Amino acid sequence: MGNFKKMIFGEKMPDRDDPKYQKQYEKDVESGRKFCKATGLDRLAARVQGFATRHSKLFLVIVFGFVIACFSLNIYHMVRAYRCTQQQTTESVSQRQERILLEQYRKSHKETTDNNGMDKEN
Repeated sequence: MGNFKKMIFGEKMPDRDDPKYQKQYEKDVESGRKFCKATGLDRLAARVQGFATRHSKLFLVIVFGFVIACFSLNIYHMVRAYRCTQQQTTESVSQRQERILLEQYRKSHKETTDNNGMDKEN
């Protein structure tokens, strides 16, 4: 029951200065640094930070432009999905099957009349 309660409510967020969690915190930080160094994320972050320092206005334009573009794309997809649901007519499965069978019947009936017409010409 105790584990279930922990899973639902979670644990108290440890403070990084708390001696009880100090070793775990240091271990997590060290493993994060190793991962960043191995993947090159530390160098990438340094370059991005350097660019942001040198060109602060351009960096802000790029970042906020990206955020606005993502927001606009989300709004576009939401409107498109809303319109799609509004334009669809609701029909039951039996009505859909009846419509498809009628279309197939008309198509095959048209083909047979076209073939009969050709036979008469030859």
